[in-house]
Amino acid sequence: MSNQLHLQQFQAQLTESISLNIFFKVSLGNYQGNEKELKNIYVRKVKIKRADMLSFTYRYKTRDIFKNFQISEGIALINHLVSNDFKIATLFTTEKEVILEHGKKQLISLREKLVTSNLKPSLSHDKEKKRLIQPAGKPYLEALRITDHEGKVFKNAQDKYRQINQYIEILSSLIKELPVGTIKNVVDMGSGKGYLTFALYDYLHHVLKLDAKVTGVEFREDLVALCNDIAHKSEFNKLEFVEGTIEAYNVNQINLLIALHACDTATDDAIYKGIQANAELIVVAPCCHKQIRREMEKGKVKNELNFLTKYGIFLERQAEMVTDGIRALVLEYFGYKTKVFEFISDAHTPKNVLVVGIKVRDRETKGKDAQYKAEILRKIEETKAYFGIGYYHLERLFGLSS
Repeated sequence: MSNQLHLQQFQAQLTESISLNIFFKVSLGNYQGNEKELKNIYVRKVKIKRADMLSFTYRYKTRDIFKNFQISEGIALINHLVSNDFKIATLFTTEKEVILEHGKKQLISLREKLVTSNLKPSLSHDKEKKRLIQPAGKPYLEALRITDHEGKVFKNAQDKYRQINQYIEILSSLIKELPVGTIKNVVDMGSGKGYLTFALYDYLHHVLKLDAKVTGVEFREDLVALCNDIAHKSEFNKLEFVEGTIEAYNVNQINLLIALHACDTATDDAIYKGIQANAELIVVAPCCHKQIRREMEKGKVKNELNFLTKYGIFLERQAEMVTDGIRALVLEYFGYKTKVFEFISDAHTPKNVLVVGIKVRDRETKGKDAQYKAEILRKIEETKAYFGIGYYHLERLFGLSS
């Protein structure tokens, strides 16, 4: 059988399996195309707004991208991909697996393997997942309008519910890197309406069984009153919200400091407070990197990146990277192991950058402090000079600038 007939037969079986509702998924592998870091594509059938669609998951080395297509359009795209860029394609149905493979001498083979399965294909757009924060029996989720009185998540709150769980999952993995019993005092700087603060308290007390005190710091009086009322009704006795700014908050003992979306230098203030308190774990999701951008605009230094930074959107992105890069260096200067990573809590919500500092034990830094710190200060000064930055707020808070 010719290559073209094999391709046509694979497409025919794909189309038939979808129409008969016995289709599970298609897996495309052994990518030979030109798109950098693309590894695989997985396709499954979903129902979106009552319409059947094919959902494509593009699996890259460090991220996933999701795209949805109408059935006919998706089938045509699969046929194009298996004809050109992917050398192995497997069709999974309730009855069999169909494997299309490009072999040696540019010959295509097609083989089938019968399977026995009582499972039925699911059209759910979101994979079922065990969440760390379950919605049932949580008065605070009802009070925050995430769930109804029966514990069912409102449709318009699905993204927020997933985002809360994504944050808790990330914090959970970071907390596991600390010695057991470390987390005793937690402060959420700029806690807002308290979505994460309540969920973190719930997780620490009811999942990890820790007797930790959690404090939310928020300058809006009405939100502080609302959150304290919800905490009282939820019987979260070691959770309190206090009114005030991050800058003015009186530093006590802190093991875990969080600051999500604290605007511009408020993130620096939060990092400063965490380092002052010798916190074992500092987690910030910065936003609005205005201070460094203003310095870069004022400095107008000419360098190899001028062809990019002459455009406002690229200047903004560069300012974000420079700001968060220096934040990571300052954390390292004060003895923290740092992580900077992007996460997307859901396909429909914005991406976020997290800057994480984990306090390094003294024995891990012994013997390299002076030289290591001098090198960090040199890197900061070189970075400032390169981008025409006169001063940086966090550096100035510690008196590190020359």
